[in-house]
Amino acid sequence: MAPSRALRELTLALGAAVAALGSLLFIAWRIYFRGTGTGTDWGGWWERELRELRERAPPEHTLDWRQVLVLGLDGAGKSSILHYICSQTARKHIAPTYGFNSAQLCIDGLELDLLEVGGSQNLRAYWHHYLSQADVLVFVVDSVDRSRLLTARQELHTLLSAEPQLPLVVLANKQDKSDALSTAELWEELDLHTLSGQRQLFILPTSATWGSLSTATSVLHVKNLLVTLLSQP
Repeated sequence: MAPSRALRELTLALGAAVAALGSLLFIAWRIYFRGTGTGTDWGGWWERELRELRERAPPEHTLDWRQVLVLGLDGAGKSSILHYICSQTARKHIAPTYGFNSAQLCIDGLELDLLEVGGSQNLRAYWHHYLSQADVLVFVVDSVDRSRLLTARQELHTLLSAEPQLPLVVLANKQDKSDALSTAELWEELDLHTLSGQRQLFILPTSATWGSLSTATSVLHVKNLLVTLLSQP
């Protein structure tokens, strides 16, 4: 009888231990899943944790958003300029833009959205739709393409007549070519003197090539000018 009683007591003890262990496992399970909404006692725990983390975290640094509208006739080099402004990596070939192209650049507290619209004749009709959102207009001119300078001038002045206060940066591109017109010549060819005093107006010589990044015609000067212009209060 004694062994049977001892066995019964041992069985009860083991049962109690198993029950206790089961309770502990259940509690652990509830703690583990308390953020999932499966338990009523722990409801909102995960939300409280997230809220406390947000309160302890430093405030996010917000950037001032600015849009730069990049236009110009097809073949002027707009896509190449955007590429070297934003990435500064060597590229043998940069495909022309047949529709739209967008690039983002975060620098000196600014988030610049550079929006390029293709320059083919069928797309130029849509250029003016994007002017109202722009903070600066960058107009790219092929300094070698003399045959289309009149077209470039007409398109530019049509745009500017709708936005008399919009800052303008004209890029005399492809200055690495031996027959490129100078910025002084393009100033006259594009009748930029008629715009003097009406708006902030700049003309820069550029060469949108990898080899020109460290020269006087580097597109990095364009980036510096844009940051300076858009940082003004």
